[in-house]
Amino acid sequence: MVKMRRISTSEEASPGGPGCERMASADLRAELDCSICLSLYTDPVSLRCGHNFCRSCIVSALDAQEAAGVYSCPDCRAEYPERPALEKNRKLGNIVEHFLSARPDMEDTGIFCTYCDSPVPAVRTCLQCEASFCEKHLSRHSKSSEHTLVEPTATPKERKCSTHKEVLKYYCPIDAACICVSCCLVGEHRGHDVELLDVASEKKKEKLRKYLKELNPQKADIQARLHNLQDRQRNIQEKASDKRKNVRKLFMDIKKQLEMAEKKALSEISRQEEKIVSQISDLIKKLEIEEDELSRKMRHVEEMCHVTDPIRLLQESDITVRGHGDDEDTGGDGGEGRSEDDLDEVLISLTLHRSMRDIVTNVRSELGLHVPDILLDEDTAHRYLKISEDRKTATDSEKEEQDRPESPERFLIYPQVLSRCGLSSDRHYWELEWNLIGECGVGLSYPSIEREGDESGITYNEKSWCLVMSDTVCAAYHNSAILPLNINSCPRLGVFLDYEAGRLSFYQLCDPIRHLHTFTSSFSEPLHVAFYMQDEASVRIIS
Repeated sequence: MVKMRRISTSEEASPGGPGCERMASADLRAELDCSICLSLYTDPVSLRCGHNFCRSCIVSALDAQEAAGVYSCPDCRAEYPERPALEKNRKLGNIVEHFLSARPDMEDTGIFCTYCDSPVPAVRTCLQCEASFCEKHLSRHSKSSEHTLVEPTATPKERKCSTHKEVLKYYCPIDAACICVSCCLVGEHRGHDVELLDVASEKKKEKLRKYLKELNPQKADIQARLHNLQDRQRNIQEKASDKRKNVRKLFMDIKKQLEMAEKKALSEISRQEEKIVSQISDLIKKLEIEEDELSRKMRHVEEMCHVTDPIRLLQESDITVRGHGDDEDTGGDGGEGRSEDDLDEVLISLTLHRSMRDIVTNVRSELGLHVPDILLDEDTAHRYLKISEDRKTATDSEKEEQDRPESPERFLIYPQVLSRCGLSSDRHYWELEWNLIGECGVGLSYPSIEREGDESGITYNEKSWCLVMSDTVCAAYHNSAILPLNINSCPRLGVFLDYEAGRLSFYQLCDPIRHLHTFTSSFSEPLHVAFYMQDEASVRIIS
């Protein structure tokens, strides 16, 4: 049978051995206790008498003495006429820190001596006695070989056989159990190959080390993924922060431009007002002068009417009065009601319109967006698609075939149409409006798409990307792959294309605006706007 060497209690207390070290540690521990709280110093400070205390402890003691007006040291009772100054004892603080780092287990185990009245950390536990001992009581403990001393433990019973009440010394690999000597000799493990606990423990540690090596690559992989996610998180936060700054700057610029637009419009109104009012003021002054002259003549005439002497009346030189129609032209009615004297509201509106247009143009430039002037190509339109005169609207007219000439570019199977010009660079944005009738598909396509056969449909080939909508479903299509989208029908859509980045996105322009789907691809040809219409559906391009 395997024999296990036991460390005797005499070795524990031999000169220069671990016992002496523990005794020295206990003595040092006692010197590092604050006399007020009886615990290790925390932020130690000194009084002039040389005694040390935790800062919080001595502050509380001095606060209590303040009412009496006399301060004294809690240790030596030395009195101070005024509240004593506290000097930080850095050296003592460093000693406490070194002590704690050297003996972390003493305070952290939470296992105290069984025989001490106050909590004193235990240094060993006897499995035979099922008790823990401090340095003082350990020196009085039995030195018998039956008493097995181990590191402090709160569960000594778990280290003894539940059947024979003996200390567990061996391990049975067959039953995966820790056993005592009696279990090996007369118990249920008799005849089994057993191992010393230390040997079995070392074998298990070796297995754990191998398992740890297997786990290390997994952990490294998780850490790498975590690092990537953290980088992505930081990047998103940085981008969001930059975007917020850009938006704030953009709106500050818009506010300045709006203020300038307001000043321009108000200035134009004031200019017109000043000009017209000045003209009217001149006419008013002229008419006032004429009115005064006429009043003078009228008074003279009235005086002549009252003259009784015929000779005087007839010889009066001013008696002949010119008629009103003979007066100089005074501008008729003084300018009232003449259209050329009104405010030029069209000019004011044009001033505002141009300012607003410039603001929108600047915003688009800041955002890096181009709004293309998209026109539909009637030469590609199926015969049952009606194209509006402005080439902006496509409508399904399955009951009315359109009279169009033969064209190699025309779709022959599906009611579809492409735009005239393609987009092959930059970032573009435009909006579409659907009449919420029937079914429609909107998207982009290469000009090399087939014009007949199954693969000519913009939902069934690798040369087109589109969103199909009806009153019941909405889905994203590419190369016959379908991705259903859980959204409600919306009459207005926004389309964003970043050609170089290979990104095509659709947005629902309701309140709030909602992202529907984004296609990603490496575009290799110009992209043309593509429409598919059915059951009287109609879509209009809004630039």
